[in-house]
Amino acid sequence: MNKKVLLGLVGLLLISMFLCCAVAVVAVFYLRPSSDAISAVPVPEIVVATAAPALEETRPEPTLEKSSLPTLSSGKGDVTADSRPQSVDEADLSELYSQMEPGVVAIQTYVQQYGQLGESSGSGFIIDESGLVVTNEHVIADGIRIEVIFSDGSASRATVLGSDPDSDLALLQVEEMPEGARAVPLGDSDEVKPGQWVVAIGNPFGLQNTITYGIVSAVGRMIPARVGSYSIPQAIQTDAAINPGNSGGPLINMAGQVIGVNAQIYTDGRTAANAGVGFAIPVNIVRMVVPYLKEGNSYPWPWIGVSGTDVDMLLAEAGDLGIQRGAYIAEVTVGGPAARAGLRGSSGARQYGGVAIAVGGDVIIAANGQPINDFADLLETVAFSEAGDEIVLTVLREGKELVVTIALETRPAH
Repeated sequence: MNKKVLLGLVGLLLISMFLCCAVAVVAVFYLRPSSDAISAVPVPEIVVATAAPALEETRPEPTLEKSSLPTLSSGKGDVTADSRPQSVDEADLSELYSQMEPGVVAIQTYVQQYGQLGESSGSGFIIDESGLVVTNEHVIADGIRIEVIFSDGSASRATVLGSDPDSDLALLQVEEMPEGARAVPLGDSDEVKPGQWVVAIGNPFGLQNTITYGIVSAVGRMIPARVGSYSIPQAIQTDAAINPGNSGGPLINMAGQVIGVNAQIYTDGRTAANAGVGFAIPVNIVRMVVPYLKEGNSYPWPWIGVSGTDVDMLLAEAGDLGIQRGAYIAEVTVGGPAARAGLRGSSGARQYGGVAIAVGGDVIIAANGQPINDFADLLETVAFSEAGDEIVLTVLREGKELVVTIALETRPAH
């Protein structure tokens, strides 16, 4: 988000502290991550940080059907993900921009801080021509007044229909839509692949209708949620320039479809500007969450109740695990689903190479018969299940394999 200078300086300091404490090991799920020199930061604004997200997913009954979404058409026929160009040129970008710009908005949020009226800005995009706008939850958090500015410069008041801090998504209803505004098509983030060209359109540093482009650098990343110690799986990494004010705006493929919601950037703690490593919440999570937000509800994320990290060579050697893959369980939440099923967290620490390494915890190596190679795999298994589902885990404990069945529950409120 984008704040006034005084508030921004304070905001950046707070963000830096938050990132160091809450985002270190990218592969940490349900865990207080260890600190790292480089941290994932919610995209900030001119002198403020725009928050970023984290979560888990499920596939409940309400969903946004692809058939009900607007579609883009070019003069040469319908544009599909399969017809995307293998390279990009000026004409491609110009045409894509003209198609998508009417569906992208700037968002101005007014908040009360320290007895004064503060102002921050972000981005969003229209998903329905009745006036529904998707943005990041951190863009509108604590707002006492929200304004949506359309690409033609006209503005309208907006109300928050629903927000979900765990996915860092919010749904707005604008009071009045201008004639030229239109909804943007949503794509399928499961089809996104590294190397594909992408475009970001948004409001960086308050500069509305700004386009940047790059490639998908990686998929399947895990990024921290703004609140609590949860994580959002399957985030899309891109080198398209993402800066303060881009939060909540669309990441778009060359077929003219939104594939993600720009939310976070990597930072070394010294600056909040773009460093070529940005993250977007996958649009398939938007499809899952938005129907709940439209009804004024949060999304019922499933919960297993563990903290942990990846099994790497150091941990494998220190813990005599005999395996260099899997999700290591560092901590089990008392009274949670995993605790009731008998999963065990770390029982102590061992000095190894001058470093204290937590050891003695279970290692999950498979879930529902599918290999678990790291903590992100476990996160995705839980996230794409539903509260009430049972998952069958293959667990390595003291050199022996055992099978544990866990009934997932709804994640506790913050």
